[in-house]
Amino acid sequence: MLPIAVTIGCPSGIGPEIILKYFCCSHNMQQQPPTVVSGDIAVLQHYAEILNISASIIPWQPGNPAGYERGLIPVYETSTLPRKHIVPGKYNSETANAMATAITSAVHGIEQGIFSAICTCPISKEALQCSGYPFPGHTEMLAKLTGSHKQVMMLAGSSLRVTLATIHCSIAQVPEKLSQSTLLELYHVTSESLIRDFNIPSPKIAVAALNPHAGEAGMFGNEEQTLISPSITRGVHEGINLHGPFPPDTIFNKAVKGDYDAVICMYHDQGLIPFKLLHFKDGVNVTLGLPIVRTSVDHGTAYDIAGKGLATPESLIAAIQLAQTIITNRKRHIS
Repeated sequence: MLPIAVTIGCPSGIGPEIILKYFCCSHNMQQQPPTVVSGDIAVLQHYAEILNISASIIPWQPGNPAGYERGLIPVYETSTLPRKHIVPGKYNSETANAMATAITSAVHGIEQGIFSAICTCPISKEALQCSGYPFPGHTEMLAKLTGSHKQVMMLAGSSLRVTLATIHCSIAQVPEKLSQSTLLELYHVTSESLIRDFNIPSPKIAVAALNPHAGEAGMFGNEEQTLISPSITRGVHEGINLHGPFPPDTIFNKAVKGDYDAVICMYHDQGLIPFKLLHFKDGVNVTLGLPIVRTSVDHGTAYDIAGKGLATPESLIAAIQLAQTIITNRKRHIS
């Protein structure tokens, strides 16, 4: 079984800490999928020392076993940062470049048959720009690296799944970024992923409205009438089990009760606020529409607590486990 590549994230954030705690402190490694860190041995050693975490951090080469022993951390080395550049809470050009290289190396590793999937630790969007990659986040960067044109962000937890029609843009830009064609593509990608990746044969999907009270027949906006409802009609005609548009203040409660397998959301915070309220520690970010399997922790770099021993690995554990579940489900779907 090919290992999952866990990218180290920003070396100045909490990525190294949650990796150390995943391998050393949290559970029985023999019950976890084979996992290798794509990143920097010196970074992990630095945080292990300042956090007083006992770990055996070793270089890993393709073909070597991905160890199941607690405290053993195999690292696919993608950079070698000098200790003076590793400052918790403060990124610099060197850490930014190391952060980006860990991602590109992991993606290339999947393409070369070295890894089965990528699970990413948090990055700083400012640091990503500093590294020379003009992307607002992981999702857009991975789409470029894999040549994908229909990437979709899903947040997945045990009680709620949401996908987003728009991601990293201002609220003022949301209406102009919505169209019937992009919404229809989002419906298809979401439905196909629920079937293939989550093994839900006939997924039932809710669509959240953009405006309060779903526009109240045009009193509070007409996007529901001109864009969202017609796109739902088209999606249903094309075989997708869609429902809505529903007022955003009620639909998530229905989804959590099990009425729907996912909720399509019109903008970033519409989906992430209810999701993180329920799954702040164990939520997983999944990029749909890519030719590779990619999951991620559902939190940021948390520079304010980096290097203080306060970060917890629950989201990383969930992300690695979900990556393995998706790999298994895709194999089952193909067969």
